[in-house]
Amino acid sequence: MKKMSIYLIIVVALFGLIFILNQSDKNALYGKPSSQLNPATKAQLKDPNYQNIILPAELNSRVQSGEEMFVYFFASDCSHCKNTTPVLMPIAQDLGIDLPQFNLREFQEYFGKYEIEYTPTLVYYKDGKQVERLEGGISLDGGPGYTKEDYIDFFNRNKEG
Repeated sequence: MKKMSIYLIIVVALFGLIFILNQSDKNALYGKPSSQLNPATKAQLKDPNYQNIILPAELNSRVQSGEEMFVYFFASDCSHCKNTTPVLMPIAQDLGIDLPQFNLREFQEYFGKYEIEYTPTLVYYKDGKQVERLEGGISLDGGPGYTKEDYIDFFNRNKEG
C-alpha cells in the first residue's frame, strides 16, 4: 500500500509540473502558449518592430467605445507586412502615435469581422467606425504601394486629439 501511495504522489507531482511548465510558456504578447503560435509569429516575438500587439478583446473594446485609434492589421507570414512594418512603426513613433498591431494570422476570424481583405492594412477608427484605411504595403523600388510620405500624411490627417 505504501508503494502505491508513493507512485500516486509521483504521478500527481509530474502532472503538476507539466501544468506549471505549460502555464509558464504562456507568451506575454499573445496571451497563449508559444507552442500554439504560428511559426512566423514565433520568429517575430523578439523583433522590436512587433511589440505593440493588441489582442481581440482589447481591440473590440476600444473600437466599440468610440475611442479614436489607429490599428495596423498584419499577418506574421505576409511578405508585404515584413517590408512595411520596419518602415511604418518608426514613423508612428516619431509622430508620437500609439499604433497597436493586430496579427491576423493568429486571429484569422478577424479578417471578416473588420473587413480586412489584404495585409497589411492601416485603419483609423473614430466614434466606433472606420474613418479611413490604407490597404497594401510600402512601395519597394518605385513599384506599387505606399511611400513613407503617404503614411505620414495618413497619420497627420487623422491624428488623435
